[in-house]
Amino acid sequence: MRGSPNFLKDTDTEWITVDPGVRRKLLTHDGALMLVRVRFEKGGVGPVHSHPHIQSSFVVSGRFEMTIGGETRIIAAGDSYIVPSGVPHGVVALDAGELLDAFTPARADFLPG
Repeated sequence: MRGSPNFLKDTDTEWITVDPGVRRKLLTHDGALMLVRVRFEKGGVGPVHSHPHIQSSFVVSGRFEMTIGGETRIIAAGDSYIVPSGVPHGVVALDAGELLDAFTPARADFLPG
């Protein structure tokens, strides 16, 4: 991360492809908290997975089929959800869209190099 430890300009980080039709951009973070933008093309899939982090997400745009712990819902722009630590979850983009994910603690596996 370049510049100030407290501020991040959009141009300070790059989009990376994480799965077909899915890109991620790391935003501000410290050891306790991390923000991440995730963009999906229509049909993009975030496969079912789990991690020890608590995740809370906001739907910036689009519509998604979101599954958390076996419960599936259709979510759309303006909606949000929370994933408790260790709970399996995954998403399918019904339309092109973007999620804003927050993780606590920060996901060290998302940090470069």
